[in-house]
Amino acid sequence: MATVPAGASAPAGALDLLRDSRGARRLLAFLLLTLLFAWLVPGDDAIARAVLELLGFDEGWAGSWLARGLIAAPIAAFLVVNGALLRLFPRKVQIGIVWAELMFVFLAFFYSFDLSFGFIADRLPILVFTGAFTTVYISLISIACASVLALIGALARLSRSALAYGLSTFYISFFRGTPLLLQVYLIYLGLPQLGVVLDPVPSGVIALSLCYGAYMAEIFRAGIQSIPRGQTEAGRALGLTEGQIMRKIVLPQALRLIVPPTGNQFIAMLKDSSLVSILGVWELMFLARTQGRAEFKYFEMLITAALIYWFLSFVFEMIQARIEHRFGKADRR
Repeated sequence: MATVPAGASAPAGALDLLRDSRGARRLLAFLLLTLLFAWLVPGDDAIARAVLELLGFDEGWAGSWLARGLIAAPIAAFLVVNGALLRLFPRKVQIGIVWAELMFVFLAFFYSFDLSFGFIADRLPILVFTGAFTTVYISLISIACASVLALIGALARLSRSALAYGLSTFYISFFRGTPLLLQVYLIYLGLPQLGVVLDPVPSGVIALSLCYGAYMAEIFRAGIQSIPRGQTEAGRALGLTEGQIMRKIVLPQALRLIVPPTGNQFIAMLKDSSLVSILGVWELMFLARTQGRAEFKYFEMLITAALIYWFLSFVFEMIQARIEHRFGKADRR
């Protein structure tokens, strides 16, 4: 029987690691991440020079692939080990840890810019109580109007009337095919040419409503058409009119399919409402720019505005989840 040399134990251990699919994936991930970070990091910054000096290399190696690899390898190893340790915890705990780690990296990234936190604290009230409030109420009014337009557009798209179908398809095609910023300008600057002069806020609300109403019309149409035709036929057999069938049978069932994408549209509108700042509306983005311009601290205000937008989106995501849970009760029974 052949014997295995004593010196073959280390290669055998490496081969065992490679034979293990999980170990092979981790090794491959480490190598790929090392290459990625070696390509991204400059390798000639203060950290890289300190590492080279610690390991006895002269400054001539700064910026080389060796210096980049010395920085990239520990980062890649940390990420791989971190991913392996996460598997020891339940799924919900893993999600919480990932969020905490990413939040730490996110805050550390912004902290490295040497921000003026006193300046942010002084301007935060006007950003929240004026800017964010204006952003939210413009978005709420716009999504309500857009929902009405979407329902009308969807019903017209499903109508047998050539006039209604033509009007709805033209409206949907135009407002889906042109940029929202252009629509804002057309309404605010174009309508006065016809003798209709609107203030900035109504102009922004009309533009947002028309634009998102066109997108949401297709969502409403798809939700209505997803209801089996037998539901409509059953309503007719009961003697209900077409309007009663739509109100009492079709729409209540279609809402559970319409609500999730409509919630996504509202969150998108919350951010797109920043376009009305070009009209001078004191919403969040307008105030962030003007307050930052006063002392050339744009980055402080833009980061603060980004965090406020993120917080508002997160809150409405939670509300959307509750609404989806409410409309999805019938499917869980």
